Amino acid sequence: MPSAQRVVPLVLLAVAAGAALASSHRESPALTNMPKVDATDLYMFRSYEPGRQDFVTILANYIPFQDPQGGPNFYMFDQDALYEIHIDNNGDAREDLTFQFRFRNESKNTALAVGGQQTRIPLINSGPVTGVNPATLNVRETYGIDLVRGDRRSGTRASVSAAGGGSTAGRFDKPVDNIGEKSFPGGYADYAAQHVYTVNVPGCATPARVFVGQRKEPFYIAVGKIFDLVNLNPLGPEVGGNNNDLEGKNVSTIAMELPIACLRTGNDPVIGAWTTASMRQGRLLNGEPATGLNQSTRSGGAWTQVSRLGMPLVNEVVIGLEDKDRFNASRPRNDGTFAGYVTNPALPALIQTLYPSAPAPTNFPRTDLVAAFLTGIRGLNQPVNPTPSEMLRLNTSIAPTPAATQNPLGVAAGDNAGFPNGRRPADDVTDLSLRVAMGALCVLTGPGDTLGVGCRPGDAPAGGAPLTDGVRKTAADYGAAFPYLTAPLSGNLNPAPAAGTR
Repeated sequence: MPSAQRVVPLVLLAVAAGAALASSHRESPALTNMPKVDATDLYMFRSYEPGRQDFVTILANYIPFQDPQGGPNFYMFDQDALYEIHIDNNGDAREDLTFQFRFRNESKNTALAVGGQQTRIPLINSGPVTGVNPATLNVRETYGIDLVRGDRRSGTRASVSAAGGGSTAGRFDKPVDNIGEKSFPGGYADYAAQHVYTVNVPGCATPARVFVGQRKEPFYIAVGKIFDLVNLNPLGPEVGGNNNDLEGKNVSTIAMELPIACLRTGNDPVIGAWTTASMRQGRLLNGEPATGLNQSTRSGGAWTQVSRLGMPLVNEVVIGLEDKDRFNASRPRNDGTFAGYVTNPALPALIQTLYPSAPAPTNFPRTDLVAAFLTGIRGLNQPVNPTPSEMLRLNTSIAPTPAATQNPLGVAAGDNAGFPNGRRPADDVTDLSLRVAMGALCVLTGPGDTLGVGCRPGDAPAGGAPLTDGVRKTAADYGAAFPYLTAPLSGNLNPAPAAGTR
């Protein structure tokens, strides 16, 4: 087997380099005050829905830890924010394509006659919701999409439009969140499916698909035990050892399915992606808000980036607490500023203090992590001319794996269409990240450093341990068609209490 091919099954673990333990939920101090612009996860993979293999699906999730019953004001996107998905298709760490989403929330002022006067209702719907924008829906949430080619602020801009109609004045409807079964007599899944749009992308001959709406939280992890000083058995069973603490949560998803031919450039099949959210520089609080939704504030000034997400887990457990907000405001081309967090990561040292029998790797700087984390892996997902930068990378020339045969361990298990070659919903980035942090790549490269990552097995005494958080899912837990993530949990979900509790 050629050396480049040997690299592919082994280096899955490396891309998660400085990442580990939980996805990007509440990861920076500033975002705890702005949950609507908090990006939680980014997924990018070749579509594995039958007949859609020539497309790439990108899922950008926002607004973490959504309780399904969180009404009457459910989880709308911020209409004063700018949500973006960026594509780098030449490896220079600069956006070449940017899809921009702006939201608008409009109240219909639904009122009932009460004692001779019209009184506005206190709920988001006045009756069962069927179809797109029915009269019973009291608040209509819509969005527009622009594509910017070149720099996201100064490049060429054009609007994404509905193919064959289906939107009004360039606006697309977002389904209201899953309030409960009585509100959706036809079933929420069928209601939400009416909001999947076929769209025309400027400069692209083949139509794409878009969906924006609430989904069941796809990420899985024993997050409570992890943040309690890794209070679990890291060598326990990989499946069923712990509960998935996100199982009862929802999330808000921006989903796009785009033709590969519209994303690639030249002969380089590798693309990189990251998502950001920005707010206006200034915000004025009004003492007495005007009539309408969200009229208690006024914002203005230039866009200021407040959230950024590419690879899973980076800002949450890699970047130091004092630099988390600064990382969220940064761009990939300036990632050299944060290189020390990768070359000298704190997580392995922390694990060693908690588990002295698991000594941390001794090779510094951690060139094994730098090679995989900032440039992509040679022979897998490295661009022809890579500029070191943090983003999710996908080799679009590698065929997708059908849902029935996907392996959650991705490339490490011989499934080259999985993480770190992009990321699919079922890919177990938590287990893989734990193992990489403790030096799995140094063990896999062997005494002759076959992978060329600059370390040896002796540099990572615990690098061969099958570390796990005990939680795992498979592709069977998700949909097999766009947008792949399953319908959100119902707002009237009220599970029975556990034995011995009230």
